[in-house]
Amino acid sequence: MARAIDSIRNIGIIAHIDAGKTTTTERILYYAGASHRMGNVDDGTTQTDFDPEEAQRGITIYSAAVSCSWKGANINIIDTPGHVDFTAEVERSLRVLDGAVVIFSAVEGVEAQSETVWRQANRYGVPRVCFINKMDRIGAGFERVLGQIRDRLSARPVPLQLPIGAGPSTNSDGFRGVIDLLTMKALYWDSESRGEKFREEEIPEGQRDDAELWRGEMLDVLSLYDEDLMVACMEGGEIALELIRVAIRRATLAREIQPVLCGASLDYIGVQPVLDAVNWYLPSPLDRPPVEGVIPAGRQEGQRAVRRSAADEPVCALIFKVQAEQHGDLYFARVYSGVLTGNSKLLNPRLGKKEMVTQLWHVQSDSREKVERVEAGDICGVIGPRDSATGDTLCDAGNPVALESIVFPETVISMAIEPDSSSDRKKLEDTLKRLEKQDPTFRVRSNSETGQTIISGMGELHLEIIRNRMQRDFNLRVKFHKPRVSYREKLVGEVRVVEDFHRQLPSGVIGFGLTLWARELSDQGAGIQVEHRLAPEALPKQMLQVLLESVQKEAEAGGNFGHPIMGLQLVVEAVSFRDGESSEVAIRTAAAEAFRKVRTDGKMAILEPVMMLEVTTPEDFLGNIQSDLNARRAIIVNSDRRGDLCVLQCEVPLIEMFGYSNQVRSLSQGRASYSMQPHRYEIAPASVMEQM
Repeated sequence: MARAIDSIRNIGIIAHIDAGKTTTTERILYYAGASHRMGNVDDGTTQTDFDPEEAQRGITIYSAAVSCSWKGANINIIDTPGHVDFTAEVERSLRVLDGAVVIFSAVEGVEAQSETVWRQANRYGVPRVCFINKMDRIGAGFERVLGQIRDRLSARPVPLQLPIGAGPSTNSDGFRGVIDLLTMKALYWDSESRGEKFREEEIPEGQRDDAELWRGEMLDVLSLYDEDLMVACMEGGEIALELIRVAIRRATLAREIQPVLCGASLDYIGVQPVLDAVNWYLPSPLDRPPVEGVIPAGRQEGQRAVRRSAADEPVCALIFKVQAEQHGDLYFARVYSGVLTGNSKLLNPRLGKKEMVTQLWHVQSDSREKVERVEAGDICGVIGPRDSATGDTLCDAGNPVALESIVFPETVISMAIEPDSSSDRKKLEDTLKRLEKQDPTFRVRSNSETGQTIISGMGELHLEIIRNRMQRDFNLRVKFHKPRVSYREKLVGEVRVVEDFHRQLPSGVIGFGLTLWARELSDQGAGIQVEHRLAPEALPKQMLQVLLESVQKEAEAGGNFGHPIMGLQLVVEAVSFRDGESSEVAIRTAAAEAFRKVRTDGKMAILEPVMMLEVTTPEDFLGNIQSDLNARRAIIVNSDRRGDLCVLQCEVPLIEMFGYSNQVRSLSQGRASYSMQPHRYEIAPASVMEQM
């Protein structure tokens, strides 16, 4: 049965690693009746971490889709990883979600990956609700985390609850429940029912004045975004609960505020209000702007096209994840418009061909329910496509549209692999193709000089997971060489080269000349830009296309050491076209020679990936850790305190960080932790160039 669009909530659970995403998701599913047992991360029994590697490591690696119902809302939840190596899972999830629950640890507060996922949510314009978890831990600080959300994330958090106590509940002042600032009641959860039951009481006398003060601040902020509430506040007297909720919803959907709740998921406290907040404050597909795309072909090619979230629109869906299945891949898709039906054919604009949609499924982590149709606004699993990949659009062939794809970060680490035996070589190639199709941040290429197969990923853990999957799921025996950094190259400054290609062949003379200007771009992420400044009559249109494609192809082949080139603009300023001599072969050869001159005449530099590292350590070990970081060419950009812990933020070359996990444990007796994420590329020291 199709679900009403206004009842659907497509949300993601996003946070730094170990903030409690998966535990919170488990509680949500249990209280909403979608599961009959409450799993535990430490026991490896959670619904969303169903992969053997996830259960073994106690971390989320793959985003998992689950559904539940709560007070009339149909909630599609995607539980995402917190580890930076799997940031692609967060990226592709946020691309198709309408809202998010961002979880923060009350002890650690805003951490490095918290900032990353917050920026990703900003990029996709996703409204958010915040949940400050782990209020039952030693060192929990509600107001401290609120301040970090405000300052470090440039956000406007508005608390809807206050904690009653903080820290372990065994203490007299430990965390026991929450104060609801909307109803002005205290809520206490029953541990005997594992948090399923909770009771309302009057606010403790000692916190009554604080609660009144916080409620007043909440209403002041909300009044800025809702005139009806402003009038009610100015008139005084009792303010209707529904009026406050409408104001919160309006400001949240406009991304002006982020409602903040608190609790302790592991101790079953505060989870049901999160579900209420998802229902009341986060958007349905109808609350989001219509999706826009480009018409890929025909008379209107290149023009913008809009698809509303309605069943009577032409069907349009975006594939955001591909998951390996024993009998064919499972494609996760967000249906943006129209009705997706089984046994239908849809156009993939990128491929320019039709793909079969044979079966549709509502996916519940590792189980699923077959459905005949899925309407606009919903998320489903699709079986049938063969050549589609993450970020592809599937649409009605009569009304084609290509939605904006998903942009993923560049890989930063590589290693060479080879099969144990030559008989496994074909199987290895097929396996790598499947893995590359499923994971957009996993890349495969061949080294033309050594003949080796090189795989690249987002970090050591990422490649380790890939290696284990190849052995476990595909029964492949493969040799892995030592990981190495994925370097890049760039042109420093600018260079102008002139190439006049001329050759006598048995069939006659071929020749072509061009002037090519190359300069570095300040934005490294811009990649390679090729353009021309030629008069229309300088070169036939077809030959101009051949020239620009040839220059692009040569530049994409890499720099002097074969590494990809970043931040380069190439401009064809002049050409010497001789009718009868300037064939396609002459143009391609001249383009290749011109770009070779750019590499040899220009000043090329090696770029190494620099990571943003955050180390959290007790003060006793701070000196040892700082000394070690200095030896690794780290630059400390900020230091902070979180309770009794010291936090160092550094920029450090990735090449220096191999084996750091063991070293930091050794230096701190296992008490320090760290997180690392790609930051930028920087010109490498001369020693790196000498090694190459």
